Parts: sequence; structure tokens; C-alpha cells
Amino acid sequence: MLCYPDRRTALRAVTAAAAGALTAACGTGGGPAAPGPVRATAAPPARPAGQAPAAPAPRRIPGQPVEIAHGPRDRPRVALTFHGNGDPATARAVLAAAEKARARVTVLAIGSWLDEHPDMARRILDGGHELGNHTQRHLAINGLSEAEAYAEITGCAQRLKRLTGSIGTWFRPSQTQYATPLVRTLAQRAGYPHVLSYDVDSLDFTSPGAAAVIRNVTGTIRPGSVVSLHFGYADTVDAMPPLLEELARRELRAVTTTELLTS
Repeated sequence: MLCYPDRRTALRAVTAAAAGALTAACGTGGGPAAPGPVRATAAPPARPAGQAPAAPAPRRIPGQPVEIAHGPRDRPRVALTFHGNGDPATARAVLAAAEKARARVTVLAIGSWLDEHPDMARRILDGGHELGNHTQRHLAINGLSEAEAYAEITGCAQRLKRLTGSIGTWFRPSQTQYATPLVRTLAQRAGYPHVLSYDVDSLDFTSPGAAAVIRNVTGTIRPGSVVSLHFGYADTVDAMPPLLEELARRELRAVTTTELLTS
């Protein structure tokens, strides 16, 4: 039993309790009351700084192999995939160019990059793009021990989970086009049903000039292609508008990897 020092204090306590119960029973929208007392003026909790909206979780795509290099060849769609690293200014410029052309891309982020620039997770997802895992430190993952490789995958996954509520839609191994059987197994253990490879390499990381980046992509791209590109390079920024224009001329739509494979 609660004890009060005098009758007036007890009366105030009873009155306050009754008012709280009435507020909880009424709620703010006329529906069932939420558990516990609810204040009509209470604002929803603020989202932590840098946290993006909840992102989709990885999913198994029926009919697709563990390691995916391209999508269906009978649909006029392609996926532009970007390794997430480097100066955030170039990343924002690439995303802005894609959005201006109404294109959506897939970003495979490096965990250490997200540590330095956590707001980029929000920027990518808010733009309607897709976000995935490109290991924690971008080491040559196929040459690592089992424990080291698994730590690289899960380290980035943990950061994505903290920032977005998901471990990321896709996993791409670092410093290699194709994963070894061990790395594919470790990725599945970490929660990724598929490893995302590619069939078109822009070679933009060699800084060959914007024109060369465009030639490298348009010379081999076809319906269903998954293209490897990178944030952090001025050539990539300069190449984006004319590249997207050329894709549109060929009636190839740039979509997220999930859209490429499922719609």
C-alpha cells in the first residue's frame, strides 16, 4: 500500500491517477488504447542521427544461383551497382545524376566508409536506391582465413543493421569479381542467400576518363546486365549523365538489383 503524509496529498494523487487513466483510455484517434498512459501531445521519438529508414532484408530469389552475375536477358532493364567508398561529395553527385534521370541504383557500401559517413546510408535509401554489404575494410576477401573473411562480412552487416534496421539487401565480395566457395558459404551463414557479382566492368577505378568509362559500359552492356561502378571517382560523376542518356536511347532502364531480378 502507498502511504501519503496527509489527506490533501492523497487526494491530489488519486485525481492525477484518474486523469491519467482517462487519457490512456481515450487515446488520440478514438481506437483501442495503447498499453500504459499515453499523452495526446507526446511526439514520436526522434530517429537517431544518421539512421536511415528501415531497409529491406536479403531475400532468396527463386531460380537464381548463389552467385548472381546478371538478370534476365529478355527484359529491357539493367542494374548499375556502385562500390560505396571515397569522398561523399562524389557519391552525392552520382546519386543526384541518377535521380535526375529517374534511375535507381544499388550501392554496396564498405563498413569503414559508413563508420566515417553514417549519413550516407540515409541519403542512399531516401533516394529510392538499394543498399548492401561490400565488407568492412575492403580487403582481398578470397585470400583471408575463414574467421577473417566472416568477420569482414559480419562487421559491415552489423553497421548496416545499426543504421538501417537491415543487414543490407545484397553482399558483394571485395577485391574480386567472383567469390570462392568458402566466401559464398560464409555469406549465406551471415544471412545473405546470394552473392552479387557483375558481368560489365566500367573500370572507372582506374580513372581512364569519362569517355572511356562510358565506352567500357556501353560496349558490353545488354538487357539484364549488372554493371560494376564506384563512388569516389570524378570520371564516374562526369560519365553518369551521358551514360544514362545512352541507356535511355537504347531503351534500357536502370533499376535496383532486386527490381532487375524480380519484376
